[in-house]
Amino acid sequence: MRTGDPVVSILSWLSQLPLLDRLELAALSGWSRSAVYRAVKALERDRLVEPVGYASDLIAPTRRYTLTAAGLGRLAESDCIEAARLLHERPVSEQARRLFLGRIDALAVLYRLCCIMADIAFPIQIRCYRALPVDLCLRLADGRTIALVRLGRINERRSLARRLTRLRDGPAFAAVLLLAPDETRLRDTARRLRAMPQPCFLALERDAAQAGPDARIWGTPSASPALSLREALELAGHNKAWPAERPLVRVSTPVHESSTDRPADWSLAASLGPSEKRCLDLIGDWPWLRLDHLATLHGVSRTRLRGLLRRSGQWGLIARTNVAGQTRLTLSHRGLALLARQDRASVGDLRKRWSAELTADDAATDWRNVRGTRSRQLLRNLTHTEAVHGFLAALADQARSNGWALAQIEPTHRASRYFRFQDRFRSVQPDAFGVLRCDGRDQPFFLEWERRAIRPSTMAAKLAPYLRYYSSKRPLEDHGASPLVLVAFEDELAADHFLRVAREEQVRTGVSLPLRVSDRTALSQRGPLGSAWRTTDRTAAGSVFG
Repeated sequence: MRTGDPVVSILSWLSQLPLLDRLELAALSGWSRSAVYRAVKALERDRLVEPVGYASDLIAPTRRYTLTAAGLGRLAESDCIEAARLLHERPVSEQARRLFLGRIDALAVLYRLCCIMADIAFPIQIRCYRALPVDLCLRLADGRTIALVRLGRINERRSLARRLTRLRDGPAFAAVLLLAPDETRLRDTARRLRAMPQPCFLALERDAAQAGPDARIWGTPSASPALSLREALELAGHNKAWPAERPLVRVSTPVHESSTDRPADWSLAASLGPSEKRCLDLIGDWPWLRLDHLATLHGVSRTRLRGLLRRSGQWGLIARTNVAGQTRLTLSHRGLALLARQDRASVGDLRKRWSAELTADDAATDWRNVRGTRSRQLLRNLTHTEAVHGFLAALADQARSNGWALAQIEPTHRASRYFRFQDRFRSVQPDAFGVLRCDGRDQPFFLEWERRAIRPSTMAAKLAPYLRYYSSKRPLEDHGASPLVLVAFEDELAADHFLRVAREEQVRTGVSLPLRVSDRTALSQRGPLGSAWRTTDRTAAGSVFG
């Protein structure tokens, strides 16, 4: 809320919401931009605030600010509060600063959304949370509270379910605004929230970061027509819960961050650029990725890729391992911790699954010696892993050349779909899921690169989960369009046999699959978007969309 002195107002806002930038301070405090710029310049000159440079794919480059020890003392003096009390009551301690610096990507988007809310319902109050299922809570002028929740990209199904359960069983807000990283996660979350006792509104994170208050980007779990944020607030309830969480036990005054060649763990997210973060995301999603495949997926040259990986390598975020005569990239423990912090995931769980470190310093680079359970499995089946990477890289390159875009690709653990069939819990677990986009049209697809289904019985077993899945309405509910099922084989003969089995299984079950089948030779000659695919009702090869 606006006070009589912009300097004190800015210090107060930064003590409640660390890492605001100047435009956000102006929107939330009510002071003009020029007044905020002058006040921040004076505060920075007197070393009462410390700037943090930041940029991401969704947020333009900006300078964000945190309180220094001197700024904390100045605020305590102006508010007639002991500094020790502020350390416990607000996120101004060194420990809180480190926690929020690790989550700066999430905070940047949430703060943008708060500014849009302030434009609709000024003035507002905001609280930032560390451990509750909500990230932020806003109190409007009439006392109603709005919870903001951002779902991380790497959060898996179980952790997502636990968080939504805690949200449902926690305090009742007037409304919950939830941001999802992609359309698939958005639809899945909406289905899980249908039993929520309070109004919920969902939007894509990228839309919320860029759209205004009247953009119709918000949906409800019941799939009603899209709403604007202004309309969503009008439909909010009357609850006024203002939750509190237990303060940090150990707190200390903020410490000046000295510039070094190797930034601290908690400041890595602010130190890396958007393209560098994109590289880390791709390596984290696809361990044991070759350099040429990474360059193609990212859409950069090998020379540019070397520059993007330079600092990540120097800072110990990635590991380069020579396996089968090729340099392959994985995330180090430090890199995995970076991804976990920004998405509020468990660092220990992520390392347990995806660590590529060896069990001993002198151990050979063999799948048996890799610590991470999933990383070990991918290395054990390296030929298959590399085939999937190569297919996606070729698809991204050909799509880019044809004016298309590979808008989304997800590895197995996020590509899996779970559903109920005849009172049993079932799933499809493809090697990858993706979305191709051109001229506003999205075409989702599942990818199966098959090496083991060489007998009719194993081929039928491979088809069974998809026949169950496509016998329901779940494909449309999950994706808004029926995903193609792309199955690639090592040789043409296996593909021929699979088409025959697929034809028989579809006739037997009465379920029609949007199936496309190809083989390595056809794909290498014509490309994934070329006339390399066959269906059960034709023998001549056509395009994947034919």
